[in-house]
Amino acid sequence: MNRFLDLEDLDDAAIAHLLALANDVEARPARQDLAGRVLGLVFMNPSVRTLASFQAGMAQLGGSSFVITPGQGSWGFETRTGVVMDGIAAEHVREGMPVLAGYADAIGVRCFAGGERLDHDLSEPVLSAIAAVTPGPLINLESAVNHPCQALADWKTLDDLDVPRTGRFVLSWAYHKKALPLAVPAAALTMAARRGMAVTVLRPDGFGLPPQIMETAAQAAGFSGGSVNETSDRAAALEGAHVLYAKSWQSPAAYGDADAESALREQHRDWCVGEDWFAPSASDAHFMHCLPVRRNVVVDDAVLDGPRSAVQRQANNRLHVQKAVLLEVLGKGTVT
Repeated sequence: MNRFLDLEDLDDAAIAHLLALANDVEARPARQDLAGRVLGLVFMNPSVRTLASFQAGMAQLGGSSFVITPGQGSWGFETRTGVVMDGIAAEHVREGMPVLAGYADAIGVRCFAGGERLDHDLSEPVLSAIAAVTPGPLINLESAVNHPCQALADWKTLDDLDVPRTGRFVLSWAYHKKALPLAVPAAALTMAARRGMAVTVLRPDGFGLPPQIMETAAQAAGFSGGSVNETSDRAAALEGAHVLYAKSWQSPAAYGDADAESALREQHRDWCVGEDWFAPSASDAHFMHCLPVRRNVVVDDAVLDGPRSAVQRQANNRLHVQKAVLLEVLGKGTVT
């Protein structure tokens, strides 16, 4: 494996190996496997956990890293083909990415969705353009509709919590003041389906995930023996749930229309996860969220600070699984 772009690119054995390797580096964090190796990180969008965990992980493995933020600390990057570059972007990825790949042993790229055209974002235009011109190892740090690093960390978190492989996983939409990307919900949904879980997407009308994303998850469930369904009935969705994973996402029904999307979203301010969501039918369920999270907007303090919250474990697992990915793509992925 020299690229980590989508968890669905990997077979069961490869996923199991990465999880075992993540447990190995968690138990023995400081090592020199990647001494002298360099990781290049290209962040076209903001980050806290992804940036910090990759830099910390590379250092703990004996290597080093550099960070490029196109349009901020470096030249802006153009990703489209056949365009007249007379705008803000001064560098095309066709030149920029091969140069960076020549400086580093592996490259990680974060490139969010444009949020204007759903069909365009579903095609992953920026990640695809970068992948096409980047030689060598490449890691998806979150793209338009995928976040495989978060998905792998979430899988490890479920294992750490002893959540049954066939358990009930609820992915719930939650209110947010802004229209957010589809990457994390799409990745979490497919991850849980691939793990073999009974997955329910809980969402208000107008916020059903795009058919392409639901179909990908359904195929993963068919492969693993899991299941995927969706509903707006909160009580039915949470009956017997082992996990409630909350995440906001933009309405596909009003994608790219800011006014229409905002009007639709504002009807559902009550979709803030509280302890009352779990009683009585999901009283032992874990709460998960990828972070960052807006307190008392997406989820109440009582849930986030309470014993059911797994958000810190998820964040910690980002470090462990990403170190496993680094070791694997750079040819050092042996479990000791």
